[in-house]
Amino acid sequence: MMEWSATSATKAYLDTLKLCNNPKRKSESRKTPEPGSSEFVSALAAGMKSKLIVEVASGVSPSTIALAAAARETGGRLVCILPEPVLCESKRVIKDLGLKDLVEFRTGDPSELLHNYENIDFSLVDCKNEGYTRFLKLLAVNPRRSVVVANNLVGEKKGLEGHLRGMKEKVVVRSLKHPIGKGMEVTMIGRKEETHKKDGVGGFGRSGIGIRSCGSMKGTGGKSKWIVKVDEESGEEHIFRVPKSV
Repeated sequence: MMEWSATSATKAYLDTLKLCNNPKRKSESRKTPEPGSSEFVSALAAGMKSKLIVEVASGVSPSTIALAAAARETGGRLVCILPEPVLCESKRVIKDLGLKDLVEFRTGDPSELLHNYENIDFSLVDCKNEGYTRFLKLLAVNPRRSVVVANNLVGEKKGLEGHLRGMKEKVVVRSLKHPIGKGMEVTMIGRKEETHKKDGVGGFGRSGIGIRSCGSMKGTGGKSKWIVKVDEESGEEHIFRVPKSV
């Protein structure tokens, strides 16, 4: 059973914060539009010690940087599936930030590529992609414990909503949509005997992660929210800031 690591989550969070504000990215037109969402994703992927991370991106994305930072912390790898036209720029950004050895870029139809990856520990699908619902359903996740993030889930768009094909009776699938970034659904998958219901996003076992929204930050005009991660074993709370949806 994979345990939650508060240390890895915190390190990945801070690393992503630093990388996304690196001076080498200042001239880019594609900066992080909503500071906080990428750091949240990185902390979640690293905290659960993800080894195989798969992203289906629609373009050059700060989430790729965030997930690469998580992979660096866990000793894992990131597979990024993206359109051919943005491959060169994505490779340049990742290389400039010293993350080249952590990311495997693949181009082409995600429907034809996702079957190459099994027991995925952490996955993120950008819902700006046409056919994103099909990609979500094609993910071969680790049934013992894994997370699927549907990012940029704007308006009435729907994610997995707790339904994932191919899961056995003893596997629990829970999805919750949150006002992180422009809309994000986090789906947690785990064996029934190793999971139990928690407030907010969810929890895994005794050393699980509990995440909940806790109102607005003072002095920000209500534009940010606290995300509190609770280490179930130590009782420690780690608070991160994420923006409210626009």
